[in-house]
Amino acid sequence: MPSVNPDVLKWARETAGLDLEGAAKRLGLKDTRSVAGADRLAALENGDGEPSRPLLLKMAKNYRRPLLAFYLPAPPKRAERGEDFRTLPVDYARRDEALVDALLREVRARQEMVRSLLEVEDEAKKLPFVGGFDINGGTKALAKEIEGTLSFDLAQFRRGGRNDAFAYLRDLAEQVGVFVLLIGNLGSHHSTLDVELFRGVALADPVAPFVVINDQDSEAAWSFTLLHELAHIWIGRTGISGANPSSAIEVFCNDVAGQILMPEGESARADALRGAPTEQVIARIRQLADAWRVSHSAVNYKLFREGIISREVWAEISGILRRFWLQSRAAARERNKENENGPDYYVVRRHKLGNRLLTLSGRMLAEGALSPSMASRILGVKPTNVYALTGVSPGGASGRAA
Repeated sequence: MPSVNPDVLKWARETAGLDLEGAAKRLGLKDTRSVAGADRLAALENGDGEPSRPLLLKMAKNYRRPLLAFYLPAPPKRAERGEDFRTLPVDYARRDEALVDALLREVRARQEMVRSLLEVEDEAKKLPFVGGFDINGGTKALAKEIEGTLSFDLAQFRRGGRNDAFAYLRDLAEQVGVFVLLIGNLGSHHSTLDVELFRGVALADPVAPFVVINDQDSEAAWSFTLLHELAHIWIGRTGISGANPSSAIEVFCNDVAGQILMPEGESARADALRGAPTEQVIARIRQLADAWRVSHSAVNYKLFREGIISREVWAEISGILRRFWLQSRAAARERNKENENGPDYYVVRRHKLGNRLLTLSGRMLAEGALSPSMASRILGVKPTNVYALTGVSPGGASGRAA
């Protein structure tokens, strides 16, 4: 194998969001009497010595890079991530940035493999709605267009619980050609991505559009996020969205989602809240969120946009709802720790991947157009789990309805 460029070692560590001390600890480079582990790593990055293959394998794992990346002649330019529509918290750390970049690399790679697969198998069809709407047409017109393309029925959406509502909306989006994935970490709880870092991602590709929803957010918020990201796809704006809308594009996409899930006429039910005490507003928000099958935050934002509550009240209630949510999530995690029999691995993975991606991968695997190795990269699982996940037997026949 060729030698390793020390600049690549430094680039890989820094883009993983690790300092020398943190990286040395993860790589198992322990201090000795004569030299600290961090200094040993610094020496390698300065060209003093060559890392062993076992050490490179550890670097590949901990820096979230393929092994071959370490044999590049020079550090590559930063990949295009699309537009960044987020307003980030002040305590946003470099490691957080690295996790987000790793997520975007993974999602982009999976999307490109799906598109290539469709093209090779002559199934690539350009979807006219991707980038087909001029933002100057306004939020109401786009909301109506999305509703029409999806054949969305608000009464049907609200018929069941919030999980049923999201499943209904997700199915409609997948039926028209959008891949909808739930991703909230990079494979373990150590790489969990808080909703403050990203809420959703839209890849506005005309052949294989992808939407990623951060499943660390409340399940009640997923439907709103999905419609927000679909608005991005309709206007052809690939990018990553955060929890705090501030740019004109984010406000536009939020208003589209709000128009679909909480039409203007219904907001009149909250007119009595003008000037009401905060406690009364929160109580009514909870009632409306339950009735409309959306999150408390979505209702809070809608009331602000409709002018029923002021920006100050909206901000105050946003903080209160955020604290409630964090407490609720912490309690849920404690309950899950006590539950020895957790949910089935394959059931969880299928839910995260969505029927469209699973069905395509399973069919192509059964037809021999997709290898288990490639399928594992598209689905984000080990090759040994591909057949059980897709329900396809190694012989090629599908054992599960698509």
